[in-house]
Amino acid sequence: MNPNKALWEKGDFTKIAESMRESGTALVATLGISKGLKVLDLGCGDGNTAIPEARLGAEVLGVDIASYLVEAARRRAKEAGLTNCTFMEGDATDLRELEDRRFDLVVSIFGAMFAPKPFDVAREMVRVTRPGGRIVMGNWIPGDPTLVAQILKISSAYTPPPPEGSVSPMLWGVESHVVERFTKAGVAKEDISCVKDTFNFSDACTPAAYVDKFRKYYGPTMNAFEAAEKNGKAAELQHELEELFKQKNTSGSTDLTFIPATYLRVTVLRR
Repeated sequence: MNPNKALWEKGDFTKIAESMRESGTALVATLGISKGLKVLDLGCGDGNTAIPEARLGAEVLGVDIASYLVEAARRRAKEAGLTNCTFMEGDATDLRELEDRRFDLVVSIFGAMFAPKPFDVAREMVRVTRPGGRIVMGNWIPGDPTLVAQILKISSAYTPPPPEGSVSPMLWGVESHVVERFTKAGVAKEDISCVKDTFNFSDACTPAAYVDKFRKYYGPTMNAFEAAEKNGKAAELQHELEELFKQKNTSGSTDLTFIPATYLRVTVLRR
């Protein structure tokens, strides 16, 4: 199996996605979506941004590499009574099923950044965007002091190094790498902009219980705990993550978790 597919089909990311719904909807509200706009939501998960896009009247196609997330997104769209939102399994590095210049807007919020072959990802996103359209990405930032970069930093200390030649997904959070990838795909440098923004994780549970969700359901964290258990260090990893989540929790309550996380928002204009 494709290693990236295996990673995201591990666990149940919907359990984490539930804590990202509110911020996903808020982000979509800033995208200037109007009725009939053709949107590709790439790495859509169970529809955290695709479903709000459809609610605003866009014609949305959500694509994800994990088959169970595609099915979960279909269920959520059906329950919401949305007929302008469809989902399919696909790989961000090769969207051969999708024709050139099909979409007015391509959105990928913490999705396509995790696909291998980032230059292929950029090329495919540009290819399927019509002239005059836009690409919007949300990407986590390496070394950032807020939640996600720190989860990955802690977890990486307990896992074997990645295979030689692999490219860190976090480089999508570095402006120079973003510019290099999209200019290679034919976009002018002046049509690429990057700003830092905030995405909130919110869950009605303690920070320690929220860590448990990552341990049970989030593929990268699951892998870290499996490796730590082999070395007798699972308790250390659990402690480090619990301390991180407690420290970053801004809810004002020990029984609720609300953690802001900084990300790089990328906007690309397609000429």
